[in-house]
Amino acid sequence: MRKLTTNAPETPLLDGITDITRLREMDDKLLPQLAGELRAEMIDAVSRTGGHLGAGLGVVELTIAIHHVFNTPHDRLIWDVGHQCYPHKILTGRRDRIRTLRQEDGLSGFTKRAESDFDAFGAGHSSTSVSAGLGMVEAARLQGIDRQVISVIGDGAMSAGMAYEALNNAGAIDARQIVILNDNDMSIDQPTGAMSAYLARMASGAAYLGIRDFGKKLTAYLGRRVDRAITRAVEHARGYVTGGTLFEELGFYHIGPIDGHDLPTLLAVLRNVRDNISGPVLIHCVTQKGKGYAPAEQAADKYHGVVKFDVITGAQAKPKPNAPSYTKVFGETLVQEGREDDRIVAITAAMPSGTGVDLFQKEFPARAYDVGIAEQHAVTFAAGLAADGMKPFTAIYSTFLQRAYDQVVHDVAIQKLPVRFPIDRAGYVGADGATHAGAYDVAYLSCLPGFVVMAASDEAELRHMVRTAVEYDDGPIAFRYPRGEGVGVELPERGTALEIGKGRVLREGGKIALLSLGTRLAEALLAAEELESYGLPTTVADARFAKPLDHEMIATLAREHEVLIMLEEGAAGGFGAHVLQYLSTGGYLDGGLKVRSLVMPDVYMDQAGLPRMYAQAGLDKAGIVRTALTALGLDKAKRLDLRA
Repeated sequence: MRKLTTNAPETPLLDGITDITRLREMDDKLLPQLAGELRAEMIDAVSRTGGHLGAGLGVVELTIAIHHVFNTPHDRLIWDVGHQCYPHKILTGRRDRIRTLRQEDGLSGFTKRAESDFDAFGAGHSSTSVSAGLGMVEAARLQGIDRQVISVIGDGAMSAGMAYEALNNAGAIDARQIVILNDNDMSIDQPTGAMSAYLARMASGAAYLGIRDFGKKLTAYLGRRVDRAITRAVEHARGYVTGGTLFEELGFYHIGPIDGHDLPTLLAVLRNVRDNISGPVLIHCVTQKGKGYAPAEQAADKYHGVVKFDVITGAQAKPKPNAPSYTKVFGETLVQEGREDDRIVAITAAMPSGTGVDLFQKEFPARAYDVGIAEQHAVTFAAGLAADGMKPFTAIYSTFLQRAYDQVVHDVAIQKLPVRFPIDRAGYVGADGATHAGAYDVAYLSCLPGFVVMAASDEAELRHMVRTAVEYDDGPIAFRYPRGEGVGVELPERGTALEIGKGRVLREGGKIALLSLGTRLAEALLAAEELESYGLPTTVADARFAKPLDHEMIATLAREHEVLIMLEEGAAGGFGAHVLQYLSTGGYLDGGLKVRSLVMPDVYMDQAGLPRMYAQAGLDKAGIVRTALTALGLDKAKRLDLRA
């Protein structure tokens, strides 16, 4: 293959990569310069859009090396989670759109199959890359396709059991799969300089592999038992040097750790693996999160996910909040309750600051548990704590709790164990799009017998619901709240335990009833004011509970109003469906009652601003008013007449 060279190293290289073949033809010696340009491009783009900065900066050299060595997209490249995929997007034909990252109608912040052939598998949740990669390996084998499959998984994602299930399966069937462990926390081993790089090159080279295979054939003459003993001894000995014993035991050939920023070593190892290894192989790369951008290198945690920032200073442009975030209110309230009850413990699945558990962790380190990206374990661990008298608060985002649904059903609900589930990120989540939207928790929890499901309408209600969960010991209880700031209501000094299954009426009317679950209550109150201006008196009620329902309040609303509209920040099949079930069973739908249920629409909504997403869903003031007037059969002219 002809190599592209240049006599002027300062000539920009990134501009010349109009398609991936240009990168493959580039001389190896030019790749470090390309890495510098790619970093600069990514930093500039993310400074304008916000997004996941640190992880992408850490894999610049690795991204270049993979695309340089392998024939993507024919060869499949799968990025776990997708936080680190921005350099990949820039190199694979999306540079002209990179400044639309996480914006409405722009590029996704994660890999997305519909966006590019180079995105072999969509991501967003953790620890899926090895399983998906193994499926692609077997698909290629069964169809007779000559294809390499590379799965890049971070060390954090290796805390999830699913990754080990996939590794175990791949090793058992001797699959031709390449797994690259991107260790950006130095959490397993650190490379040992030139000797480590030399050993990695040697261990992946044809000469070493030839000797290894010859040794196996030779010992076969001495009998299977001796062969196995000698082979295992050799592998264990090499594992002690390179740190690979665990992966070798799973059936993987282990290489590393190697410096993930050393392009000559990366290229040599990847070429050796491509050309010489026929079974499953794991390459352990150590990288630095935020590499090449000083503010991100010095504070990797703060630059994992960023808002818009100043490239020169690194200062992030965070607006001053008008009210505390729901997450902060939960965290502070849990600390407050923890001081009163030493049986309260907090559990998070690798998201202490994201869930507010970090505040509890600081004050009660012996009563807080970060179990890693292991939601299944988190739930059953909490069940064990609850079974023996503790009060576990298992704080998990709505979208991530989906990963532990069997444990919620089998280990918690069936046994009626009082596990508390604070569910953050309920509803839409803006720039993180469909993979992180909290759409389904009300539906998948409120169908479970004996489960109490609450939704806070504001930050004061959230404080009450934390206290309610502390006091409730009769079975599992969940309370949900959205991402972002509260509505600015005054917080009580301490929460008050709510009566289970009882809602509240905030505004009395007579023609239209708006029954809200969650933080759409503020929009319902605004809608009621507009409807009132049309001469349509409107009642507004806060359900508080999706389960058990306040049957008495719902029956009253149904009897005394012409229109009943339910509102929720969740998918169909949740709160509105349960209200309709109750109304139909009780015969309330036999008369003239007009019932409408406003839910998140039956689509996976891509990233956009939160107000825009709720407007598209019809869950804002305008959508509520429109639904009410349409239910009454009022067209635009009649609405104007009403107002007059």
